[in-house]
Amino acid sequence: MTIRLAGDSTVASPKPDEHPLSGWGGYLHEYVPDPVVNYAVGGATTESFIDEGRWANLLADLEPGDTVVLQFGHNDQKARPLSEAMAGYRARLAAFTDEVRRHGATPVLATSPERRLFADDSLRHSHGGYPQIVRDLGRDEDVPVIDLTAFTRWFYTWLGRDDARCLFVHFGPGESEHWPDGVHDDTHFNTHGARALAAFVAHALDAVRRVGEHVEPAGRWGVQP
Repeated sequence: MTIRLAGDSTVASPKPDEHPLSGWGGYLHEYVPDPVVNYAVGGATTESFIDEGRWANLLADLEPGDTVVLQFGHNDQKARPLSEAMAGYRARLAAFTDEVRRHGATPVLATSPERRLFADDSLRHSHGGYPQIVRDLGRDEDVPVIDLTAFTRWFYTWLGRDDARCLFVHFGPGESEHWPDGVHDDTHFNTHGARALAAFVAHALDAVRRVGEHVEPAGRWGVQP
């Protein structure tokens, strides 16, 4: 069984000329026992992923028993008019899940990781209604959802506005050969942040597969294991 990933730059594998920028999909293989094939690419929308032939390539490789994780939204949300863009986003995600199932594989939807955009000490909602589209689609079509929006909102808030910077690509002038003038990117993860999300996705996939369901419960109140 292979885990196949479709998405944008927050999922995509790292590029040598952008190190340490990476999507979580570049490190998922460190946390799961299964092979991982990453089709995600920077700038992708649900529409461009089809138009550029990436979805066709994924389907051509797909085998029964595989798992396909679908995470789009960062770039889809930039399209206008908004109502038409959101309707197209849901329709394409629904078509993706249907095609995966027709191939005997398991679709898994994921909401977009939140951006690190704080107003004072309050974390903004940067994706509007797009995460809820994914949640609603998962409910309506009985597709598992990994809620990376909710997880990252908790994670950044728990770390705090300043400490959450350690997850992202931040360099001052002269600190990075790839960004000699410096960079302050609160959308894209560094290797530390990408690994943190990959670890969460791995545990979420265990939940989708019902890992641990048949294990005898352990521990009683007041009894040390």
